[in-house]
This record gives sequence, structure tokens and C-alpha cells, in this order.
Amino acid sequence: MIRRFAQRAFIFFSVLLINSTAIAQPDGKALFTSNCASCHHPVKKSTGPALQGVDGRVPSKEWLHKWVRNSAGMIASGDEYAQKIYNEYNKTAMTAFPNLTDEEIDAIVGYVNSYKAPTTAVPAGGGATAPKEDNTWLYGVLTGILFLLGVILWRVNSGLRRAAHQKEGIPTEDEIPLYRNKVVIALTCIVVFIFCGYWIVNGAIEMGRQQNYQPEQPIFYSHKVHAGINQVNCLYCHAGAEKSRQAMIPSANVCMNCHMQINEYTSEETHPLYTAEGVKVNGTEEIKKLYDYAGWDEKTGTYKRKPNGEIDSRPIPWTKIHNLADHVYFNHSQHVAVGKVQCQQCHGDIQNMDEVYQFSPLSMGWCINCHRQTKVQFESNNYYSIFEKYHKELKSGEREGVTVEDIGGLECQRCHY
Repeated sequence: MIRRFAQRAFIFFSVLLINSTAIAQPDGKALFTSNCASCHHPVKKSTGPALQGVDGRVPSKEWLHKWVRNSAGMIASGDEYAQKIYNEYNKTAMTAFPNLTDEEIDAIVGYVNSYKAPTTAVPAGGGATAPKEDNTWLYGVLTGILFLLGVILWRVNSGLRRAAHQKEGIPTEDEIPLYRNKVVIALTCIVVFIFCGYWIVNGAIEMGRQQNYQPEQPIFYSHKVHAGINQVNCLYCHAGAEKSRQAMIPSANVCMNCHMQINEYTSEETHPLYTAEGVKVNGTEEIKKLYDYAGWDEKTGTYKRKPNGEIDSRPIPWTKIHNLADHVYFNHSQHVAVGKVQCQQCHGDIQNMDEVYQFSPLSMGWCINCHRQTKVQFESNNYYSIFEKYHKELKSGEREGVTVEDIGGLECQRCHY
């Protein structure tokens, strides 16, 4: 019995040891993503070389371990291969990772060696389809044809009735032309007056507004691809939205943080790009436009330089979409950081837009209605700690919530100065 117990104990501890080894094994993909992905790609040359097969290119595995932990030290020591890499990449030293163990470095190498470039799946039904055509014009043509048909039938009916009366000897009165009929003239004048009045008043109210404005941009930038499919946080590009009055349009350098490595659009099958007019867009060509503005040389993997050493770049001339009147004050941080307003509340379903357009009217009435309806987040918000009365009423149950209107959100000087 003791022997059987010993055998079972041996088997149990053996299984436990095997499982613990598997659990403790480093995750090469996670390590690569957190430490290497900003400068390296498994199969593409980026800021640094492609890493796939790196263990076969370096002198030895031990050399690779030392290089990852302290590349600068190896360069300074006069190591021939280290200096070769250093000179090849414009004497840019690799970031040292002294915290990585031999097992973790080997796990990264194992991941990049087994990496395979993702392939895009063809959607069921034989591929992507272009946007549906707008058939509004067809309905307009059909309406016009039906109207003409009605007029023709009315004239035919009048002619047949007149012929029947003549055959039976019934006197017929001469028809008054429509353009001389007093009832028709009066109704036409009323309709024209109402239409002109509406057109003038509506034009005066809408003056300066541009709801649904969707200009063509110098680079086709899809928010659906970035914020929707790839889940890029809005604040990564528009960093000023929670810190300042302006949301900030990102510079080309912000785009290049990712596009130093992402140099082609690989989702043509799963998500083809089209303009609002239905014209197909080549995503890879749009990335090339970004490189041109940023001054990035894709072949060498470096920035182009002017004779004085500055980067040969120029700002991207984006066309501004959302414009407020000069006498209107709006602060993004006040709404995003303090009011906790989501981007979609003003900008619409932005994560599903390929080409951005102005979703909201941005009118005074629209802002006031929002201030009347939106409840301020008082809890865990030190910005509103001075409103002791409202805090007491909320705790006692006398008040369900506090709107922007309650804290002076409708005062003229809040938005006008």
C-alpha cells in the first residue's frame, strides 16, 4: 500500500511539475508587443531590422542575450558585429532591456520566427461590394412622368366629355385656361409666398452653419478603420480634448508612430474604402501620401533631411469641418474631462465613419437644449464640490440630478464674451 501511495505521489508531483513549467513559460508575443513592437516588425524592416531569423544572423545565442540587455556596452567594447549594426542604422543605439531574462529573449525569438503575416479573408458571397447607388433621381423622374400622365388623362377626359356633349346637343361652356383661373392663381400665389417665406427665414437661421458638411481631405483618413476596427482611442490622436480648449489635430509625427511599420493597407477585402461618391480608394496609396508629408523615406527607413539637417516635412493641410462663430466660446476639456461627455454625443457615430462629416447642427438652440437636459456628474467630481446645497439635496433625495442649467449653463457669458 505504501508502494502504491508512493507511485501516485510521484505521478502527481510529476504532472504538477510539467504544468508549472508550462505555466511559467514566457509569452513571446506579449513580450514582443510590450518591448519590441515600437521599433521592430517580425518580417518587415522598420526603425530597426526585421527580427525573423535573427538568431541565425548573429554570432551566437549568448551574443544576442548580451546585445538585448546592453547594446551600447557591446558597441563601446569594440564588438565588430555590434558596430556593424550600429553603423547600418545611422548610429542609433538600440534601447537596452536589462530586465529581460534569457528565457524571455528566447521566447521573443521563438515568436518572431513562427510569425506569419495575416491574410485577409474573402467575405462570403465572393468579395466586397461597392456602396449602394442613390436612386433618388429615379424616383424624381418617375414622379414627373406620373404627373405628366395625369395631366394628359385629364385633358383626354375633358375632350371626350366635350365631344359627348356636342353629340347630345348639350351646350358646353368654354374652359378657362389654368393660367387665367382665379382659384389657381390665388393658390399658386399662396404656395409661392409660403415657400419664399420659409426659404428666407430658414436661410437666415442656418446662416453660417454647415451640418452634414463633408469636405474632401488631402489624405483619405478612415475613422472607421482606426477608431472602429482597430480600436485606437480618440485621445491618442486628439490629446488636447481632455486638457485644453482645442481637441487638437494630430501632426504627421503622431501618425508615423504607427505607420513607420504599417506601410500598406491589408484590409481591402474585408473593408474596402470608398469616398462618399462611391469612388474606390487605394488605402496603401493614402499611406504613401502621409510619408510624403512626413518626409519619410520608406526604402531607407529614415526621415529625409534638408541641407541644414532639419527633417524635410510639411504639415498636412486638413480642411476644418466643425466651425463655430468667432463670438462663441467652447472648451473641449470642460465637456470631456469635467462633464464626461462622450465624443459621439456631438460628433455622431464617429467610429463608423470613413469620411467625417459634421453630425450636429452646432446651433445655439442645440447647445441650450443639451444644457437643459444633460445631468452633471456630481459624484466623485471635485470640480463641483463648491455646490454644497445640491450635494445635500442629492443625498437627501430631494433632487434626482443636477443639469448644466442648474449651475448657470444658460447664462450668456458662459458662451459669449
